[in-house]
Amino acid sequence: MVGNADGIYNIISTTRTYPLVGGKFYLLNHIWRTVDSVEEWVEKQDFKTTADISVPPKLVDQVIGQDEAVEVIKKAAKQKRHVILIGDPGTGKSMLAQSMVDFLPKEELEDILVFPNEEDPNSPKIKTVPAGQGKYIVKQYQEEANKKKAERKMSMQMVLFLLIFIGIFAAWVTHDYSFLFWSIFIAIFLYAFTGPSMQREEKAMVPKLLVSHDANSKPPFVDATGAHAGALLGDVRHDPFQSGGLETPPHTRVEAGAIHKAHKGVLFIDEINMLRIESQQALLTAMQEKKFSISGQSEHSAGAMVHTEPVPCDFILVAAGNLDALQGMHPALRSRIRGYGYEVYMKSTMEDNDENRRNLVRFIAQEVKKDGKIPHFTKEAVVEVIKEAQKRAGRKGKLTLRLRELGGLIRVAGDIAREDNAEFVEAEHVLRAKKLSRPLEQQVADRWIEMKKEYKTFLDKGEAVGMVNGLAVYSAGSGMAEYSGIVLPIVAEVTPAQARDHGRMIATGKLGDIAKEAVENVSAIIKKYFGKHITNYDVHIQFIGTYEGVEGDSASISVATAVVSALEGIPVDQSIAMTGSLSIRGQVLPVGGVTAKIEAAIEAGLKKVIIPSSNYLDVILDEEHQDKIEIIPVSTVEEVLKNALVDSPKKEELLKKFEEIQGYK
Repeated sequence: MVGNADGIYNIISTTRTYPLVGGKFYLLNHIWRTVDSVEEWVEKQDFKTTADISVPPKLVDQVIGQDEAVEVIKKAAKQKRHVILIGDPGTGKSMLAQSMVDFLPKEELEDILVFPNEEDPNSPKIKTVPAGQGKYIVKQYQEEANKKKAERKMSMQMVLFLLIFIGIFAAWVTHDYSFLFWSIFIAIFLYAFTGPSMQREEKAMVPKLLVSHDANSKPPFVDATGAHAGALLGDVRHDPFQSGGLETPPHTRVEAGAIHKAHKGVLFIDEINMLRIESQQALLTAMQEKKFSISGQSEHSAGAMVHTEPVPCDFILVAAGNLDALQGMHPALRSRIRGYGYEVYMKSTMEDNDENRRNLVRFIAQEVKKDGKIPHFTKEAVVEVIKEAQKRAGRKGKLTLRLRELGGLIRVAGDIAREDNAEFVEAEHVLRAKKLSRPLEQQVADRWIEMKKEYKTFLDKGEAVGMVNGLAVYSAGSGMAEYSGIVLPIVAEVTPAQARDHGRMIATGKLGDIAKEAVENVSAIIKKYFGKHITNYDVHIQFIGTYEGVEGDSASISVATAVVSALEGIPVDQSIAMTGSLSIRGQVLPVGGVTAKIEAAIEAGLKKVIIPSSNYLDVILDEEHQDKIEIIPVSTVEEVLKNALVDSPKKEELLKKFEEIQGYK
């Protein structure tokens, strides 16, 4: 789907850039600050490679940019509170959850055993003992069972020997060897049918160790993401031999669920909304009661009749997901967590300052150490990774916190360096890795864009009436931070209305809801500027080549320019591309994916690009695209037309009309 990926952005009230030796001064919201270039900053740092960077031993100290979430996690762990972590993928939710076990007491760990119930075999008994003792208890029962097994075996051997001896003696006395035959036959029969049953009886005496810990082990961290009901809540295995003395003892078929394995520890469930409502209800019960019986999850299984005593499951639940995950959560489950715990919204970007840059350098060292198969990074390679973090943030003065994706880039760069037999990862390895580390969906998107370029449906020079080179991004719904830009030609044509005063604005191109609303906003602006006579015309707007659809409002200034050009007959400069949203008062508002859009304009051979002024500091071009295009920031639709329309008397007259209208000076 072609779209604009617009998000929520803070509008910058004042945006100016002033040159300064060693960096730049930026005025953001009337606040001055100095920012060194990445190259200069890295050069000042006291390390040669990331091998010189120390990695904190505690997992919680390795979390980057989520200071508020870290504080909440520490409190929740110490007070045993449940937590909901909501945010973009790869921002550290699972890492935070896993770090909680470092703050839980080890001395509270327990082993859980399931014992046979002589009165009702289908209701096994549950017993808890301190951590590490479960193995010894099972071992004692096993030794006792082996002892009884040996005694029974000896008794059986004596009986069999006696039978055979009687057969031999009877055959010798009577000279009838049929006695010997029948004694041997009876001995074999007894051994075949009583031997296995004796073994089953001995096995039925031994309890099963359901949950086990070592005396010095950490509290458990159990990831139950995507677990089905049996894996989450426990289950009883099916027994194909249900009668005739061949059945397996019920207590040995009991299997612990994730909630029981997480007893005295942390249960982590990502994409909590994907859990079935019935499982969420059961999870809520387990949280409230701190114990949950195990029974067969399948009604057609032999285990369906087995129902254990309540099994302890005193865990801390960490539920995670994207923002839409809240809609799929059971209201009572969320209420339980809110009432007895915390909700945290994860950050997706952090400030681009000295401290956070140092954190990113440490992150590279952490990833190298964690992977264990790639070399460390040189200063030049670190520069490229930090630049990529700036670019993926999508906003000037920010660094991305979608570190899982950045970690993928680091590992790919390391693999390339290893393939080249390089001692360290160099800048060239990171640059090559940028192309290889794109998500699969994005690779598909880029090939689609390349195909579109072969069938060039736009002009990159000259002039044309009612035709504008808009810009959009293609994200392929990958959920990743990267976008691929594309030139989106937009054409407008004006025809007489079929009925007087019944003119319409008709847009084609498989528009989404937001795109349709954007066209309506443009219609309001056009009516204000051109008066009632526009109702005598039908304005047709076509988004060319958008077979997959258009969504978002970043094409608003492109639509407005195309319509004005068609109405007034003023040509548009075809060497210009543009992107920007419009308010109904004619103000140009910020959009998303601005860097990817500018890169698309550069690759298409265009000379200028018009973007919202509030997006100007969000532009982060790499060396390949720097100084390849003139960037024109604008704040009003009047500024857009002034730069996009070809100079002519009609243009001057149009701009004067704009100046005369109150509120658009």
